[in-house]
Amino acid sequence: MAYTNALSAYKETRIRTASQGQLIIMLYDEAVKQLDKSLELLHLNMAGKKDPARIENIGKAIVKAQAIITELMVSLDFDQGGEIAKNLFALYTWFNKELLEAHMNTDSVRIASVRDMMNDLRGAWVNVSAKTSAGDRPAAGLNIAG
Repeated sequence: MAYTNALSAYKETRIRTASQGQLIIMLYDEAVKQLDKSLELLHLNMAGKKDPARIENIGKAIVKAQAIITELMVSLDFDQGGEIAKNLFALYTWFNKELLEAHMNTDSVRIASVRDMMNDLRGAWVNVSAKTSAGDRPAAGLNIAG
């Protein structure tokens, strides 16, 4: 119990003290993690007997990834971000559409495609964050504060 409380406090402090760039990277990390989880469960389900609990967990992981993508969408700042923000919005919209289709059709190819692109975008944000003094300056085109 004490370990769980300490871990929770550490995670909360890490989030509260993170720069905008670091927060964006954390969102990408979690989305990729959820998509990896859904792919792993989907492959287990296809390899053996279909387990209703596993199917439910696949759906939960996909929905969590979609919620993160939606959070990234609403945090875009179109005034400062201009064309980049518009392009990211279109890409995030496509990601959510693909994940919806993948969820309805249990399509691991679509999930893997979105996962790979999310991971590529994560890498780009790591580079942007590193170039802006470890993420101290606001990331162009995003307003995490809402």
